[in-house]
Amino acid sequence: MSADRSLQILLDELGRLPGIGPKSAQRIAYYLLEADAEEARRLADAILMVKNEVHFCSRCFNYATGDECAICEDMSRDRNRICVVGEPRDVTAIERTGSYHGLYHVLGGVISPMDKIGPDQLHVRELLARLGAEDIEEVIIATNPNIEGETTASYLARTIKPLGITVTRLASGLPVGGDLEYADELTLGRAIEARRAL
Repeated sequence: MSADRSLQILLDELGRLPGIGPKSAQRIAYYLLEADAEEARRLADAILMVKNEVHFCSRCFNYATGDECAICEDMSRDRNRICVVGEPRDVTAIERTGSYHGLYHVLGGVISPMDKIGPDQLHVRELLARLGAEDIEEVIIATNPNIEGETTASYLARTIKPLGITVTRLASGLPVGGDLEYADELTLGRAIEARRAL
C-alpha cells in the first residue's frame, strides 16, 4: 500500500470522528506521522482497551468496567434520588459540578419523532422498573434544554408522576438548544440546585 493511500485511510477515519473536520483530521494525522512509534502505539492501545473493557452499567446504563458503574456501587451516594440524563457524557458533566450526590439513569438518547426514536427505543422501561424496585423519592430530569429534551422530560413527568414520586427538571440557566456536555460547572451547578417541579 502506498504512503499516500495509507495517509488517506487515516484521514478518512479521523474525519469520521465527531467535531473533526478535514483540517483537524489533517493536523492529527501529520502529528501522528511525526510522533515516535511508541506514542502512536499508546494511543492505539488506549483505543483498543476502552473498546474491550468499557461497556454499559447493568443498572443505570452509564459507562462501566464491571457489572455496575462506580456511581451505582458507591453506597455513600443518596440512593433516594435518580437524575435521568440522555447520554453517559451528561453524567460526567453533572459530576464535574460537585452539586449532585444521588444516582443516575441514562436513557441512551431522547425522544425524537423525526429520527423515529420513541420511548421504546430508550431505557425508559428499565427506569420504571428501578422506580418500582428501589426506594426513590425524586426523579430529576436532566435532558438537554432543546425540543427533543423537553419532549422527553414531559413524557417522563407524565409517566412518573402517577407513581407518587416527585419529578423535577433542571432550572433555567442552561442555554436553550445547548448541550449539558458543554455547559460550564457554575451554570450547571446552579441549574441542579435550582431545579423545579414539573
